[in-house]
Amino acid sequence: MLMKTAKLKGFAIRATDGELGTVDQLYFDDQTWAIRYLTVETGGWLGGRRVLISPLSVVHTDWQATRLDVALTKKQVEDSPDIDTHQPVSRQHEAAFLGYYGYPTYWGGSALYPAGLAIPPTASAEAVADRIRRESADSHLRSTEAVTGYSIGAADGEIGHVDGFLVDDEAWAIRYIEVATRNWWPGKEVLVSPAWIERVSWEDSKVYAGLSREAIKAAPEYVESMPITREYENRLYAHYGRPPYWLHGTEHKSSLSKSSA
Repeated sequence: MLMKTAKLKGFAIRATDGELGTVDQLYFDDQTWAIRYLTVETGGWLGGRRVLISPLSVVHTDWQATRLDVALTKKQVEDSPDIDTHQPVSRQHEAAFLGYYGYPTYWGGSALYPAGLAIPPTASAEAVADRIRRESADSHLRSTEAVTGYSIGAADGEIGHVDGFLVDDEAWAIRYIEVATRNWWPGKEVLVSPAWIERVSWEDSKVYAGLSREAIKAAPEYVESMPITREYENRLYAHYGRPPYWLHGTEHKSSLSKSSA
């Protein structure tokens, strides 16, 4: 199911033995556009501490109840590495988190997530420490909330700004970027696939799409109140003359650069 990432904010997170808290932000990596972490407001039971949860631990999404069920215990989360989610999440932070839960690292490959991965017990302190030592400080993580509002440049000029993201709750991948074009064509919003993004300039808060302004202008309109059907997606991909993501043998890996152009 495709859903706006903004609507996940406030979702309850339920562990196997009780409530953990609520979703605050979502972090994606700027190479595959996969959601890597959810930050969770734990409330009173952890003294207001925020923690990270990996989509690898999510076993069920209940959109009606606005709840995510995870295959974790409250004790596992309580003992997880203390990460300041108000600051950028570094590779060392990720190594500590992934090592603690026994998850493999995702960087360096083209797949969004390893197939058939089971939730393992937490790793030993020695294994976690070794993983942290081997990692650099570089990170490719960005908050969907922070990137919302970035301006979008087409191949031949400005086109609008990022108004949100649509995420696939099965693959935990960002499938579309919502482009608000109202400064050029009042009232119209369209969708652009991350596969069509050439690069992102984090310094300039700008996303560059490898599409013409005219192509984006003439794209099928996105109406938030209407569900996204496969028929609509087929029309969207046919309009741009691009193959749809569900026909790809593997998930795309875009040529994003976190540095400016």
